[in-house]
Amino acid sequence: MQEIHTLEELVIWGGYALLFAIVFAETGLFAGFFLPGDSLLITAGLIAASGQLDLALVIATLCFGAIIGDSTGYFIGTQLQRAFLDKPESRFFRKEHLDKTERFYAKHGSKAVFLARFVPVVRSFAATLAGVAGMPYQVFLFYSVSGSIVWVLCFTSIGYFLAALFPDLVDFVHYIILAGIVIIIANSLKHLRKKA
Repeated sequence: MQEIHTLEELVIWGGYALLFAIVFAETGLFAGFFLPGDSLLITAGLIAASGQLDLALVIATLCFGAIIGDSTGYFIGTQLQRAFLDKPESRFFRKEHLDKTERFYAKHGSKAVFLARFVPVVRSFAATLAGVAGMPYQVFLFYSVSGSIVWVLCFTSIGYFLAALFPDLVDFVHYIILAGIVIIIANSLKHLRKKA
């Protein structure tokens, strides 16, 4: 087996199955803390621009993985809701917290599901919380599908068109991705601080 040193080499080695598995696991298995969501999409776009992967198939695979992952997270959330409802109140669990979550999703649920796609870590839990809150599945699915498609198209297109327009830029892609992740996290933390 060849040695793998970069995300690009990993994606080329694993192909479409790996793209699906990573994006699925990010929301379906709560793995957003350590999986390269946004950077994976940009890298997949870069690789597609080089001709080693088909762009249309990359986009379809990533969208499918994101949507199936969200739905899995949602259904896990519906099971957790039942567990919470049957659980006696304790120091760490209060029925009022579940009620607040349900009220939040009743008021902002559609925006939360859609926008969570663009916020690392948050997207790992948004689908599950929607299930816990009892958000209607048809509503959840609409915003999950639309958010997933927009997210995948945005980030894979960035990678694809950067590589097509500036081929030399590919050598610095790791630094660009790292800077993008830092900016996204910094903006998220700033927004959360304002809300607190």
